[in-house]
Amino acid sequence: MRPAASSAFLSLGLIAAPAAAQQPVSPATAAMPAAVDDGDELRRTLAAERQELDRQQRALDEQRARIDRLEARLSGRGDAGTQVAQTALPPGGVPLPASPPPAPPPSAAASTASAGTQVQTVGEAPSDQRQVQVAVLSEQGGIITKAGRATVEVNFEYARADRNQVVFRGVQIPEAVLIGVFDINQSRQDVLTVGTVGRLGLTSRLEINGRLPFVYRSDKSVLAPVANPTEPNAGQLDRPVSGANIGDIDFGLRYQFTDGNNGAPYLIAGVQAVAPTGTDPFRVPRDALGNALKGATGAGFWGVTPNLTAILPSDPAVLFATLGYTYNFARTINRQIGAAFIERIAPGSQPSASAGIAIALNPRTSLSFGYAQTWALGTKTRVRALNQTTQELGDAMTAESRDLQIGRLLFGVSYRTSPTTTLNWNVEVGATDDAADVRTTLRIPFTFNAY
Repeated sequence: MRPAASSAFLSLGLIAAPAAAQQPVSPATAAMPAAVDDGDELRRTLAAERQELDRQQRALDEQRARIDRLEARLSGRGDAGTQVAQTALPPGGVPLPASPPPAPPPSAAASTASAGTQVQTVGEAPSDQRQVQVAVLSEQGGIITKAGRATVEVNFEYARADRNQVVFRGVQIPEAVLIGVFDINQSRQDVLTVGTVGRLGLTSRLEINGRLPFVYRSDKSVLAPVANPTEPNAGQLDRPVSGANIGDIDFGLRYQFTDGNNGAPYLIAGVQAVAPTGTDPFRVPRDALGNALKGATGAGFWGVTPNLTAILPSDPAVLFATLGYTYNFARTINRQIGAAFIERIAPGSQPSASAGIAIALNPRTSLSFGYAQTWALGTKTRVRALNQTTQELGDAMTAESRDLQIGRLLFGVSYRTSPTTTLNWNVEVGATDDAADVRTTLRIPFTFNAY
């Protein structure tokens, strides 16, 4: 019996063991370690996803700011978000349309596509966008100086006029047979001017400016009457005179109507006034014949010039044109000069126009070509003849001089040495007999924040 009982108890034990293994276990007790592990893993996953989302948001913000800067540089707006572009603009420079970002290479595009939601910058506009300085617009200037920015410019100018005239008084017979008297008149004028120009942007569209010049002038004239062919230099008169003093200052304001958006030109209207602060040509000492003994550094008249300038950027060039009209105010002189008594002088008005093109060679260098024409209307002078014996004045009469056509070919070179300084050199060559032979100017502007 004992062996049989043992076998029975053993069989019951084997049957009871699987049953005990299949008994339910308390859920809270069994799931606690797994729940702890899953919660930590979930928190780590959420933190990693949040960090990735923040990184992508920062990348999107940077890309949006880059796009805003490109749009601002393209439109030339004066918003707060464009201060970097404004600061980089050289004095008087004209921004060209911004170049689009370069296309990504195939490898970069593939890596971007495979990255899923990961943001990757594949192109960026060049930080040194080309700017064109219109060097020949020395008087009008370029686009308006931005609000709060000031430009101080130092310029050096040299002008040379050399005229030879042959005056014949007598009778001309066909086949070049002349009977009479010849007068050969030769005059040479050299003018050196050192000027200081200031410009201040009051708003993003309004600018004031002023110029103070110091002038040195040297005039040499020779009058050689050819009365005796055997003595061609008999009676020759040399009259060299010179003078140095402050010249006529000018000042004005300019207003910019358009910003050059959507391919439209910049339109800038301005008005300049000239004050007769230089040496008065009617007050300089003269000899008995009325010849000046000292060179005058001013014109002696007030003048005002309204003008309109259009500047059209067209990569890689800038087209420009200017229309102006100078009105000179008449003045009472009441002074004897030689054998005449000058009562009143009314200088003629001067309509003018210029046009040209400036081409950007690289981000720092540009060339300018143009042509300018000024039509100086005749000057009216009311004068009385003076009797040298009795010192009595004759009847008043009005004389009007001939009109002058002053045409000039323009050429200029600009080199940007820094974001705030640009060297401008331009040359004017006379294209008509009434224009000066040559005039060359070197301008060095410096720009800074005034407020």
